[in-house]
Amino acid sequence: MELGRVAEHAPREVTGEEHDAAVLAAVVVQETSDDSGGEQASTDSGGDEGDPHLLFTKRADHLGEHAGQMSFPGGGREPSDADLRETALREAEEEIGLRPDEVEILGRLDDIRTTSRYAVTPYVAEIPDREYVPDEREVAEIAVLPVSDFLDPDNYESERREHPQYGEAVVHFFHVGGYTVWGATARILVQLLELTTEWRAPEKVDRVLDPDADVRQG
Repeated sequence: MELGRVAEHAPREVTGEEHDAAVLAAVVVQETSDDSGGEQASTDSGGDEGDPHLLFTKRADHLGEHAGQMSFPGGGREPSDADLRETALREAEEEIGLRPDEVEILGRLDDIRTTSRYAVTPYVAEIPDREYVPDEREVAEIAVLPVSDFLDPDNYESERREHPQYGEAVVHFFHVGGYTVWGATARILVQLLELTTEWRAPEKVDRVLDPDADVRQG
């Protein structure tokens, strides 16, 4: 991954939504192969010294909104947050025990809108190689997944949907390590991969969803 491109990126901002939120797309690098499922990672940013990984959380099943979905650590802005960067860091600490002083923020990706009327600001960061502990109130699992698997075309599919409010949209699905990353998280992931690697989302979608189908996208 060419993470220096993140710092050079001028992110597009979204305004006028009902709520603001921020997430932390956390990059970790494993120095050696790990047969235990890849739950440890190092602070190195890539190259020949390690295989870059991304940290995701699986939302707890009892949560009403997006229950069970794969996400980057993050959440809604609180009145006490000085800015959205602080939101992302606070939420990551609450959800997985990542301390703010451990995080190296590399830059921002474009804000995205969600169908739940959130404007989400994604921050890209490097985090240390250690075990993280999920807050069971919000997080069912922590998954640290190799970037190389997201670049494999066999692990990707897409569909075109028609939303009554937002119009036509392409929904991305990544199937890696027994997990499926889709919705808003996949939209953020697509930009991160296209910015930092040679991967590009195929222009041709795999299927077109029936207009009467459920069009929730996150």
